[in-house]
Amino acid sequence: MNPRLSIRDRLIDPNSPDRRPRRAAYALPTFFTAGNLFLGFLAILQAIEGALYAAGGHLGPNPHFELAAKVIAFSIFFDGLDGRIARLTNTTSDFGRELDSLADVISFGIAPAVLGFVWGFYFLDPATPEPLRHYIMQAGYFLMFCFVLCGAARLARFNVTTNPKPRNPGRPDRKYFVGLPIPAAAGLVAAIVYFLESQPLVYWPFVVAWLALLALLSYLMLCTWRYRSFKDLNLMRPRSPITVVLVGMVIYALWFFSKPFLLLLCVGYVMSGILVRLVGSIRRHFFPRRGLQHAGVEPGASR
Repeated sequence: MNPRLSIRDRLIDPNSPDRRPRRAAYALPTFFTAGNLFLGFLAILQAIEGALYAAGGHLGPNPHFELAAKVIAFSIFFDGLDGRIARLTNTTSDFGRELDSLADVISFGIAPAVLGFVWGFYFLDPATPEPLRHYIMQAGYFLMFCFVLCGAARLARFNVTTNPKPRNPGRPDRKYFVGLPIPAAAGLVAAIVYFLESQPLVYWPFVVAWLALLALLSYLMLCTWRYRSFKDLNLMRPRSPITVVLVGMVIYALWFFSKPFLLLLCVGYVMSGILVRLVGSIRRHFFPRRGLQHAGVEPGASR
């Protein structure tokens, strides 16, 4: 085998007239998609076991909720790998795309919704006034369904849209998601549970704040604001020493300060789309001429 050949060239079937990859090559990204699906299934089971554990009177730190949050984080890692590997090996297919979306609905839609349900408001203090408790519980059921529904709609829009454009387009040399990706929404849910020692929420003000966050995440998944996709980053390209140092710092922070670092990472990414949208709106309102020129439209031109 020629050592100078790229990974994509090495996987080409020599008997294929159109240079298609070998059949075995298609199993590689599917393996990571299956891993993502398994981790989502495991997270659901751990969330249920955590609810049973807490129902037995253990309302302190819950090891099952913590494991469910960690599993969701690992499923995000697997989800990022399967797409990159499929593009790297030129084994993208309609079957793989649909399987990946179905796995994402379970791992990043149903799994965080179940975890958010049993951790975030199911163990609401029984001493809460009954009318308030009733409304909170009803809102919780509704917003959990909205989270799953908006996540599924976000994935469906991603699958059927060709070359989507966000409402506030950014630099042409960068790639963006239209709306908050569902793995990022699930990651923030898991990061909060992990940061708060997986101890179920009991007091109603915290529960209301939790439900408000879920409503915000549901909206961000359906909106058309831009989020960096980082798909334009080439991992095979040589890196500078500064990049090596930064990677080392990230590994160190993950190892010794995983809870605050992961929470800060998830909050920062979710807030990035909000801040970009807010800054863009302020710029267009106070500097309309600059906003038109930045968008490539001459002042006074018809729209």
